[in-house]
This record gives sequence, C-alpha cells and structure tokens, in this order.
Amino acid sequence: MPEVTRYLTADVVVVGSGAGGGAVAARLAPLCAAGRRVLVLEQGARLTDDELTGREVEMARALYAQGGGVLTAERTLSLAMGCTLGGSTAVYTGTSLRPAARVIEAWGVPGLDHEDLSRRCASYEADNSVHLLPPEALNDNNRLFRAGCERLGWEAAQFPVNVKGCRGCGLCNLGCAAGAKQGTNRVQLPRAEGAGVEVVTRCEVLDLEAHQGQWLVRARVRPPAPGAAGVRSHWSAGEYVLRARAVVVAAGAVGSPALLLRSRLPARLPRLGRGFTCQPAVIVVAEHDRPITNSRGHPKSFYVDRAAEEGFLLETCMYFPFTTARSLTGFGPAHEALLRAFPRLQMILVLAIDPVDARNRVTVDRAGRPVVRYRFTPTVVERLAAGSRAAARIAFAAGARRVHVPVADPPLIEAADAGDPRAPEALAGRVRPDMFVEGRVAVSAAHLMGGCAMGRGPGDSVTDALGRVHGAPGLYVADASLFPAAAEINPYLTIMALADRVADAVLEDTSVAGAAR
Repeated sequence: MPEVTRYLTADVVVVGSGAGGGAVAARLAPLCAAGRRVLVLEQGARLTDDELTGREVEMARALYAQGGGVLTAERTLSLAMGCTLGGSTAVYTGTSLRPAARVIEAWGVPGLDHEDLSRRCASYEADNSVHLLPPEALNDNNRLFRAGCERLGWEAAQFPVNVKGCRGCGLCNLGCAAGAKQGTNRVQLPRAEGAGVEVVTRCEVLDLEAHQGQWLVRARVRPPAPGAAGVRSHWSAGEYVLRARAVVVAAGAVGSPALLLRSRLPARLPRLGRGFTCQPAVIVVAEHDRPITNSRGHPKSFYVDRAAEEGFLLETCMYFPFTTARSLTGFGPAHEALLRAFPRLQMILVLAIDPVDARNRVTVDRAGRPVVRYRFTPTVVERLAAGSRAAARIAFAAGARRVHVPVADPPLIEAADAGDPRAPEALAGRVRPDMFVEGRVAVSAAHLMGGCAMGRGPGDSVTDALGRVHGAPGLYVADASLFPAAAEINPYLTIMALADRVADAVLEDTSVAGAAR
C-alpha cells in the first residue's frame, strides 16, 4: 500500500537545531503567543540522558552523521558532523570565543559590523553560562600544555566554556549525560518549546520549492532503527509537505548548501556550495614517563593563536582510544605500544587556517546526497607542518619522552633526537611539508564553514548580511555556511550571533510577524 503524504501548514520552518537553528527558534518563540506556528525540523534523534553512555563507538553512531565517518570525495579528510537534537552543540567541547575584528572586516560583507556581532555574542555568553574554569578543574593534559608554552615563552590563553555543573567526565564529544554543557539542546530549544515552538526529530528535509509566495518544504520522518538510541519522533513516520511563509535553513555547512542545491530555487546562485573551508586538523600525541590525568576533566582549556602570524591554531584536546588509534600514522608494534601508553599520553590539536579555494566545495550526487570535495593546498600543508612542529616543541618542553607527529617521516620522534625545543630551528628537518602525504596522514575537519556565503549579491555570494537568500523572498540561512571565509576560531558564538541577526530579518517580515505586532 503506497505511503500517504501528509500536508501541513506553518508560519516559519527552521531546518536544523544546532547553534544557528536553536538560536533562531528561541528568538522566534514569541510568535507562538500571537498564534503563529513555528516548527524546528531536526534530522537526528532526541536522546535521553540515560542513553548517553559514554561508550565511544556506540555514541558515535547515535550522535554523528554516519557514525562520524563521513569522508570527502577524495577520501583524504574526515568530517564529524553532529546529527542529534542540538546538532554539533551537543557534541563539541563548549569552547566559546568571539570572532576577531580583523576577520569580520576581512570578510567585507556590507552591513555586517563586528561591534554588533560582539554585543550579540555577549548576550549568548550570558545565556549559555560561558566562563573560565577554575585552576582546580584543569587536568594534567591542559597543565602540561601551559607549562610547555611557558617554557618556550609562548602565551597559552584559556578557553571560556559553556558548562554549568561540570563533573569532569571528559566525554564532551560524546554528549553530556550530566547536562552540564549548555548547548542549544539544554538552553535555547527547551526555552523555545516551552513557548510553543514544535521540535520534530528524526525529520529529514528533502527539498524546498517556492510556490505562490510561500515555500513548500518536503520532509520525511523516519522510525528508529531496531535497537537505536533516541526516542521516537512524535510525528508519524512518512512523507510530509509543509506550506510555510518563511524557511530558515540551519543544517550546517554541508547540509545547508546540499539542501539548497537539490531544491527548486527561483534564482540562479552560482556561488552556492562554493567557499567551503574546514580548518583541517591533525593530532600530535606525546608520551610521558608517568601517568597523567588526561581523559578525566574538561578536555579543552588552553590554546595558542598563531592564525594571523603563521596560519594555525594549537588547542589542548583529549580523544578516546578509537579516535586516537585512527589518528596515529601506521600499524603494527609501534602503533600498539603508543596506544598501550594511553594513561601517559598528552594530546595537542593542530588546526590549519585554510583560505578559500575554488576546488573546495559542497556538491550533491544524483540522489541529492551531499558530497564534499576538498584538496589540500600547499599553503594548508605548510601550516599543518608548522603547527605540528610547534605542538611537538610544546610537548618536549613539557617533558615528553617521545612525540608522534603525523606530518613527519618517521612519525615517532624521541626526545634525544629532538634537540632543544626552545631553539626556533628545533625539529625543522624532522617535520616538513614534503612529508605530508594525502591519505597517509589522518586529517579531520575541525570546523565546517562556508557554502552559502554572505555578500553583496548573487554574483559573489548566496545571501545578504542578514542571511536572506538572494532572489528568494522568505528563504534564509542561519549557520556556519554563511561565513565567507574561515572564522579562524571555534565558530559556535559567531554562528549564534549571525543567527540572531537572521531572526531579526524574519521578524521584520510583516508576512510572518504581522500578527505579533
């Protein structure tokens, strides 16, 4: 028997529930009191706290798109994208930084002002309990990073994080069963639901079509697979067509361009899918002589910002055994020996700032599924190598006995062979760009950005400074795909500030907000 398509109406449909979608939902919630219907459609599931087990492979399958195993078309870069209520705000470490003025100015988007963004960031910092952790909450992994930086004369700044009541379980990337991490699933979405916004989980948006001054949103609700974590959607499984006055697309830097590419848009947008950046990252792993507190406590407390000078960032990090094993180069006894030393491992994340490159973009295949195409430019490779050298020097300065550097051949460097880490030329011959081999070095995308960039018009961008899609009235974008270039820092607060501006634009649309005025 053929599946029945259900037809519904709404005033605003928000696609995605992460930093952008959650912020927009909370801002639009007052419309519900005026009789407007606001829907949030989330492809992922809503997990209960007791389902957040902290088991790495199990949680990867439950919280990430394709279990965290999405690869680029070239299969040389992995993309970890949250696919759950709250999107990536449910699975990241809570780091919350405001964008630099020089970055926003370099974007050159008319009508986008750094002071305005900073003010909006401050509001979300207050809402989401952003603060610095006290010294007693820092683990050895973070203390060693700071100590190594101090010995080298480098400044290690502390990350503000959005946690409240953190128990130090160290499982931030696998969800937060304690409810301490204040992502949109803990703050903005409950507030929106309390005010009448309807959040529909397990709901994949297939495409959009402009029709008689409104938008048709085709979606599919899927039942949970047998044994899968997460509650069943409160909508029945099946196909839906929603007629909406406005649609806010906040499906992420891969999902949003892909959705617009497979939709019937009234205007041609040659920049759609272009301008994708992701801050490719490698993990430098150092072994110490004694056990250290690494996997307990908040995993990310300090960073070194060399973006403006050398094009890279260094961040403390601590990953779980499976992710660590995948990030180490090679196989066999040396690989096994380093994993067996897990209680003594220190980890540093190296992030390269990747300039916009015409070859790097989001596309869709014949079935409409997203495909990311990404090539490592010589600039990015140089930055990965320079950042890796700096991270290894920090680890040796902190007392490491050996350091595993993916951008090195061989990758394992003993302290006796490293020289004095305080010397600027230290490791210059051991960690070089020519040692980077695509496919051999495990590289992950740290922060996915671009694809629906803001700008002046359809010739250079997809939206204006308020996220309005050029030539498509009532259609907006509100996530990291808006970035014209890399933000250079963890983009969570920047996304929320931009989404706040998009909500302003929606509320100014009298066809949506008229009844609320």
